[in-house]
Amino acid sequence: MGFLFTDFKEWKEYAVEHKMQLYETVLEYEKEQKGHDEDQVWAGLQKAYAVMKDAVETGLTEEMTSRSGMINNGAKKVFNNSTAVLSGEFRNLVARALAAKEVNSCMGRVVAAPTAGASGILPGTLYTLQEIHGLKDRKVLEGLLVGAGIALIIEQRASLAGAVGGCQAETGSAAAMAAGAIVCCLGGDIDQIFNAVAITIQCMLGLVCDPVAGLVEVPCVVRNASAAAIANSSAQIALSNVSGVIPVDECVEAMGEVGQSMENRYKETALGGLATTKTGQSISKRVLIQDIEILPDEDTKE
Repeated sequence: MGFLFTDFKEWKEYAVEHKMQLYETVLEYEKEQKGHDEDQVWAGLQKAYAVMKDAVETGLTEEMTSRSGMINNGAKKVFNNSTAVLSGEFRNLVARALAAKEVNSCMGRVVAAPTAGASGILPGTLYTLQEIHGLKDRKVLEGLLVGAGIALIIEQRASLAGAVGGCQAETGSAAAMAAGAIVCCLGGDIDQIFNAVAITIQCMLGLVCDPVAGLVEVPCVVRNASAAAIANSSAQIALSNVSGVIPVDECVEAMGEVGQSMENRYKETALGGLATTKTGQSISKRVLIQDIEILPDEDTKE
């Protein structure tokens, strides 16, 4: 299978021809191309999911204040807020996505899925999905395999890195992975899974990467929460057989084209967007001054 598949169309054709579910094709890839046996793959996925859940729980129970001060226990504040905008489940989804990403910003242990900057999206969505639907871990792991396959194709056709394609490439890809995983976990077919990916990419297209002070904190953390919400809305739309109209492969091509045409100041350089606002610049100066080690002048050394 080489590098899994070159596009989603080929992925579907392979699965249909061989009468396989999508997750089974990724499992096959792991076994044949990576040299892992099936038990190793499932064990690795179980470990990754355990780290994801632990990041959520850590972010909701332990002190989460980043060195810069920009992250200050936001997940707990949302989780414990009695005023729910839509439902308690939606509030929990947002809080959990924030929690896992705050753990990353506070130098904790996370799963880069597909990147550390987007590490709150899959944990927040899958933790909440499992809770709501009472899913067994095995079903969630199947969703993770599908998410991995989605990421492998996006990586080839566009990018997963904010430094290459803007935040659409990081949180956008993670949200697409999550949307596809959700549909997979809830028994959606291949077309519904790929439609969820297409809709998600359409919603995230053009998002710039503009980290304040060059840190993966603001606006990164809150974008993980909003991306988790978009993943869920896209999955709901796709499971209702509402077409995104533009095929998923064309959506990925559009993401790549937008990323290539995006100015460098919007690609994780902290030279544009929120990073260059008055407040953003003030924070940057304060943080950078704190982090500079003041060395003694040569003439004053003893």
